[in-house]
Amino acid sequence: MPLALLALAIGAFGIGTTEFVIMGLLPEVAGDFGVSIPTAGLLVTGYALGVVLGAPLMTVLGTKVPRKRMLMLLMALFVAGNLVSAVAPSFAVMLIGRVVASLAHGAFFGIGSVVAAELVAPSKKAGAIAMMFTGLTVANVVGVPLGTLVGQHVGWRVTFAIVAALGVVGLAGIARLVPELPKPEGVRLRHELAAFKNTQVLLAMAMTVLGFGGVFAAITYIAPMMTHVAGFADSSVTWLLVLFGLGMVGGNLVGGRFADRALMPMLYVSLGALAVVLALFTVTAHNKIAAAVTVALIGALGFATVPPLQKRVLDQAHGAPTLASAVNIGAFNLGNALSAWLGGMVIAAGFGYTSPNWVGAALAAAALVLAFLSAALERRDAVPSPAATDGARAARPESVHP
Repeated sequence: MPLALLALAIGAFGIGTTEFVIMGLLPEVAGDFGVSIPTAGLLVTGYALGVVLGAPLMTVLGTKVPRKRMLMLLMALFVAGNLVSAVAPSFAVMLIGRVVASLAHGAFFGIGSVVAAELVAPSKKAGAIAMMFTGLTVANVVGVPLGTLVGQHVGWRVTFAIVAALGVVGLAGIARLVPELPKPEGVRLRHELAAFKNTQVLLAMAMTVLGFGGVFAAITYIAPMMTHVAGFADSSVTWLLVLFGLGMVGGNLVGGRFADRALMPMLYVSLGALAVVLALFTVTAHNKIAAAVTVALIGALGFATVPPLQKRVLDQAHGAPTLASAVNIGAFNLGNALSAWLGGMVIAAGFGYTSPNWVGAALAAAALVLAFLSAALERRDAVPSPAATDGARAARPESVHP
């Protein structure tokens, strides 16, 4: 694999750390600012919505900027947002910092996916995308647990300062290792927008929203769920996040490997199993060992969908994939925002800390239904109509027999 993929993975590591570390620190942040856990959950929702809005906005603004330079600018914006979060005097200011950092997220992964795919042979595209996303998943094994540990023992502000430093490292790596890739000739904004007329692109994005939303419905509230229901100590949340991250790493690599061979079957298996595991989490959350295993499975099954969904969008968007790729990253985070909001609602309604798991199971099941619908439409479109077949026969010259 090219070294440039390592640079993209470094940037993804920083972004993944800031995206997920807040979940292990929700109780600390809520206590510091004097807000409830569901209110603190807005830091997850706000970040996710910022990605949804920032993905197309930053990509459109960067259409005339070389991809390497745009990646560097996005990392600089990411650093600035995390510094604001680190010094925020109020909950509102911290929320603003989270949104500023999130504006870089979608465009970075969207443009980075395109760059990663261009660096390798066509048969290895999903694997290259998965390699970049490995930075995001490894962040959940290393960055998020360490950030949670630092936040719980030294202070959550120190965690966000460290994340800003990670962004600086990512910026330097991109500057040094990512090559200057020529922009495709003749591709303009209208060509990028045309991809959204493709039903398969829209269906893939809808699967992204619902499928990944299922993951975040459970994981957003993992800290209170594991401490209040499973009976873990506060310090154990760090190691539970390590398990989630290990699951993500494994699922991401498996998803990347099989997406190049059997993309749709990979989606059927991962989405179906995710719906079942999330439903079972309402039961397994009451047992420490079963809860720990379930957390790892949610990470694995959720991230097994990332490379195939991202590759499907790139394939269906054809010659103008940059905006569609970035918007699909926004779709992941729209799912995050939707599920974090719904999960907070069912908790606030008094259904308990395990109730978001039912929300997640329903979302994953809906994504599975869309996967079957997408495949059915693709098969229908691949079968030529009788009229087209007759026309093709008529166009062929009659064979001459001696």
